[in-house]
Amino acid sequence: MKKLIAILSLALLPLTGFASGAVHLESADIDLTDDAAMQRGAKYFVNYCQGCHSLKYFRYENMQKFGLTKEQIRNNLMFGDGKVGDLMTTSMPAVEAAEWFGTVPPDLTLTARLRKGGADWIYTYLTSFYKDESRPFGVNNKLFPNVGMPHVLMELQGVQEAVIEEDEHGNKHVKELKLVKPGRLSVEEYDQLARDLATFLTHVAEPVKLERQSIGIWVMLFLLVFFVVSVMLKKEYWKDVH
Repeated sequence: MKKLIAILSLALLPLTGFASGAVHLESADIDLTDDAAMQRGAKYFVNYCQGCHSLKYFRYENMQKFGLTKEQIRNNLMFGDGKVGDLMTTSMPAVEAAEWFGTVPPDLTLTARLRKGGADWIYTYLTSFYKDESRPFGVNNKLFPNVGMPHVLMELQGVQEAVIEEDEHGNKHVKELKLVKPGRLSVEEYDQLARDLATFLTHVAEPVKLERQSIGIWVMLFLLVFFVVSVMLKKEYWKDVH
């Protein structure tokens, strides 16, 4: 019984103090037919994200689907002696990563499918970091409170501060974020960067999504025609009975 009480107490800890509440997801408004956006997103991922995060179910060569050649992939998006057919893994050792961040940085291949909101969640997450000196890396995230990673895009976005409000139960919420120190990119340019990354990761999560949707339309049309033919055939067979 004591163990059960202890477990329940630990489980209830996140419900007190700094509550995250229901965070509104901003619309990423991505376009999976925009090859240029996915190419830019791939560049940003390789340069800013792949040092910690892998895409272990996605191969470099799959980037050919959005217009890159094998030579462009090899020369611009790969480091070392890897092959274009390799999976997009990370070189960061898992043991050291767990020591540095408290946990091993997750693989991001299926993030757009696992997170409710998909691309909108990714876009909102990338734009929701703010300064928080109480955190190990000096930043927190409005969408993902107490996230255990640094804001690797801070030099591009700049520094945001949170406006905190408190509800009637004493729980604190992030009301809004204000940019207090501009980065190398303007607000509009950083928003586009976040959309490009969301577009790329959405493609990675399901590279055949557009083909699936296209086939689905033809399947539905076939079923509609088949239904009409079936009804007519049924009437023809049963006309003498009625």
